[in-house]
Amino acid sequence: MTPDGLILVDKTEGLTSFGTDIAMRKVLSTGKVGHLGTLDPFATGLLPVFAGKGLKYLRFCDGYDKSYNCRAMFGAATDSMDSEGETVSENYPDADQMKELEATDFVMVRQAFAEVAKTTMQMPPKYSAKKINGRKAYDLARAGVEFELKPVNIKIYSLVINSIEPLDKGFVVDFDVSCSKGTYIRTICDDAGRLTGFGAHAISLRRTSCGPFKVEDARTIDQIREMKDKGDMSFILPASLALSDMPYIDLTSRQAKDLSFGKKIDCDEDLEEGKLYRAMFDGRLIAVIYPATESGRKLFRIERLFAGD
Repeated sequence: MTPDGLILVDKTEGLTSFGTDIAMRKVLSTGKVGHLGTLDPFATGLLPVFAGKGLKYLRFCDGYDKSYNCRAMFGAATDSMDSEGETVSENYPDADQMKELEATDFVMVRQAFAEVAKTTMQMPPKYSAKKINGRKAYDLARAGVEFELKPVNIKIYSLVINSIEPLDKGFVVDFDVSCSKGTYIRTICDDAGRLTGFGAHAISLRRTSCGPFKVEDARTIDQIREMKDKGDMSFILPASLALSDMPYIDLTSRQAKDLSFGKKIDCDEDLEEGKLYRAMFDGRLIAVIYPATESGRKLFRIERLFAGD
């Protein structure tokens, strides 16, 4: 029987997000698997994976906000903006500069991060999964193909520095960031490095949340495999949990019946047209619907029917 639902995977370092899908297909013995929100191979942490009928929910989660913990090394910049890339510049603070930094509690660094936190437009890294004419940017970059990326709108909700640790060469900044979809944490590191003049790159990155889900509730693939071998399938969650942040409409029994048969229902409230809502009846998800006006009549139209699942 094909497993249906959502699995919160704690991705390990070195594994690609697609590699996680492949591993989960083997664990679940199904080809119907897809992940939400790609993580770089060097990154770890929360990767929601949908399986079977759970894949029907995936497209409604594309806009999830996310949170990360990152450690950035200051003193060197790399072409990929992380520790896997080639060093393109080095400017480690000398003894006098480090003394001044420590004496001021790294105020220059803190100001750089505060400035980066105001960013609303960000240029994706060349070494990223961003698609260029159907091909991933990192594939083009590795092949030496010249291409142009365009800045994207982003939102950084919070950026908090946890610690700054001086090293024999350079220093490491540990910080937490909460941001919108499409924000590259490696770029935050690189931008802060440019502002300080030292250069910087990410040396570790861990996703701590994705939409309503937390990494504390995730399991590694090895842990998931061990549970399945013991006959424990409790790691598979209802995929409908992925929509828990979506606003909802409580239906009457008649409305639920009409929607279940694919019929439109009246919208008696002044709601934003096109905005998605969960249509709920007796604690069960019937459909994802949205308000629309047809011939002067305000209706709820069906975006996706789940009543038969």
